[in-house]
Amino acid sequence: MDHLSKELREKLDVLKEYIKNLGSLAVGYSGGVDSTFLLAVAHEVLGDRAIAVTTVDAAIPERELNEAKAFCAEHGICHIIREVDPLQIEGYRKNGPDRCYFCKHGVFSEIKRAADENGIEYLAEGSNMDDLGDYRPGLRAVEELAVKSPLREASLYKADIREISRAMGLPTWSKPAYACLASRFVYGEEITAEKLKMIDQAEQFLIERGFLQERVRLHGNIARIEVPAKDIPLLAGEELREEVYKRFKEIGFMYVTLDMRGYRTGSMNETLP
Repeated sequence: MDHLSKELREKLDVLKEYIKNLGSLAVGYSGGVDSTFLLAVAHEVLGDRAIAVTTVDAAIPERELNEAKAFCAEHGICHIIREVDPLQIEGYRKNGPDRCYFCKHGVFSEIKRAADENGIEYLAEGSNMDDLGDYRPGLRAVEELAVKSPLREASLYKADIREISRAMGLPTWSKPAYACLASRFVYGEEITAEKLKMIDQAEQFLIERGFLQERVRLHGNIARIEVPAKDIPLLAGEELREEVYKRFKEIGFMYVTLDMRGYRTGSMNETLP
């Protein structure tokens, strides 16, 4: 850790002190960059008084769950897995601009139940300072349920988390950013288990062909593919383009398009006022 800047070492110390003062913590764990870092630090500080709780539903690909399981098993962290079904919540299923609020409220209510059953006092989620610069209705649910946000308390940004994670030897330090599959739907498009499966299959197909940072956005019967700008020529090449088109048609998409601007987080929020 010696090569870290003084600023990053100080932020890490603030994070550890904040977690230490909580005494016990249930981390909402997705297996992503932020929650893995938070869980690793919490486990280092609190030991068995830090647990991971992962909620599973149709919007979470199996590969993400498997990675979360593997990390907890390797590090000896208590890992609780709970199944939830946000599709039963109309506000989520109808997919308005506040969809994430309904999802987060349901998810952290379940995590709280798991924490209570295990004698854990506080809940935590992995949002960082960069998340304050985008439209994040889920943070309203976090506030209402008194869920802690330790990474924001320590003023940590995504780049900070990646750099410290690398120094800690965490396998997620370079993992591409990820969001649940429900974020692939244009607002107003009803979320169904069938459509979630289509998106999951399409994205898995792209991942298996080397596009690790990708999104398949759903607009009715249209698939809008986002990959980093540097990868657009590769995806648009004759052979791969035909292969992708054929597979997406098999999955159930009527039209297959490539976003010429390339991958960016929160692109569905561009439709909001």
